[in-house]
Amino acid sequence: MEQFRINGGAKLTGEYELTGAKNAVLPILAATIITGNECKITSCPDLSDVHTMFTILRELGCKITKEADGEVVVDTRPVNSYTIPEHLMREMRSSVFLMGPMIARCGKVTLSYPGGCEIGLRPIDIHLSALRKLGVTIKEAHGFLECTADRLVGDRIVLDFPSVGATENVMLAATAAEGETRIINPAKEPEIIDLQNFLNACGAKVRGAGTGEIVISGKNSYHQVEHRVIPDRIEGGTILAAVAITGGNVILRNAIPEHMSMILSKLKEAGCRIREGRNTVELSAPARLQAVETVKTLPYPGFPTDMQSQFLTLMTVAQGTSVITETIFESRFKYVEELRKMGAKVKVDGRTAVVTGVKQLTGAKVVAKDLRGGASLVIAGLGARGETIVENICHIDRGYDKFEMALRRIGADIRRESSEDRQQES
Repeated sequence: MEQFRINGGAKLTGEYELTGAKNAVLPILAATIITGNECKITSCPDLSDVHTMFTILRELGCKITKEADGEVVVDTRPVNSYTIPEHLMREMRSSVFLMGPMIARCGKVTLSYPGGCEIGLRPIDIHLSALRKLGVTIKEAHGFLECTADRLVGDRIVLDFPSVGATENVMLAATAAEGETRIINPAKEPEIIDLQNFLNACGAKVRGAGTGEIVISGKNSYHQVEHRVIPDRIEGGTILAAVAITGGNVILRNAIPEHMSMILSKLKEAGCRIREGRNTVELSAPARLQAVETVKTLPYPGFPTDMQSQFLTLMTVAQGTSVITETIFESRFKYVEELRKMGAKVKVDGRTAVVTGVKQLTGAKVVAKDLRGGASLVIAGLGARGETIVENICHIDRGYDKFEMALRRIGADIRRESSEDRQQES
């Protein structure tokens, strides 16, 4: 098992270039199946979740070639399987949106229920009911789903909740449906728009992403395409939080400030100076952060649940008391008990956390229990006095490309250690 060893207290300063968005590239990689062609994806981040998706695509018969840094060619012409291995589904929840493209391409798919971080139940009922409306027959037995569709027919689909995954699955399946499909109350995240742009570049007909209704016209012909993935707004927010807790300053390059508007707004409330450029965000942190009275996670364009733990960590050293409410995932405060080991004063009651800021956190040995919670522990360690060890960092590798190397470039004292490294030291 690998861990991060962090010596806190150094101000982070400099420039940081964002990589491609994890939450955009994964559905786009799944969508390549629909095309039955070669697709070049650029700005593809080097993440363990991306590697898992590559493995799944290869299991289905696809050929994947890594070209220059961040460039990947996916050839989906040789797809010859419709079964996704259970152990790969268990590794990554994002694998659930392979249902849509596999049904569109093959008319069937067999898969188990997905895994991923343990941050809540995250039921896929919305996915299944929406796909059934398009004509998909779904049999559930012994933890597996057998999905078949002899014929897909477009329909009006109203989502009870603007689920990102369900929106993506319906978009992808509907590309093969007869007639027109309308998704009412879809997710509006920038990653949905990026998926629409990719599909349209391939030859699909999709419009309305980012609004309250997405319209897909099915039965299209597809061609080769090259697509650049949008920058990762959550990576951007994480880096800004890391810089803010150390009292530093940074310029984010390859950023889309509009995608980060709610994150930037809350950082301003905390006392940070923010300057937005066309493709840049500059942050200068105050000597001490100020508490933000309330933060409530909501679907986009609200405050993102994927930034909740990072922002709460900032509030642990802010002057005053903050109230953080999590409305998306019911178990997303598991990392709080680790922050308490570092001296944080946080009381959790159900989906609400009350944070009373202390002057400084103290280094400790902590354990990452999920992706974003793990990132928050790294942030805490960077701002803490003394040494922090973050264990179980495989979770962090799922969403951040060489996280420790990126942080070192802006002044962090952090290194990755394997169990072999520790044995040699002892």
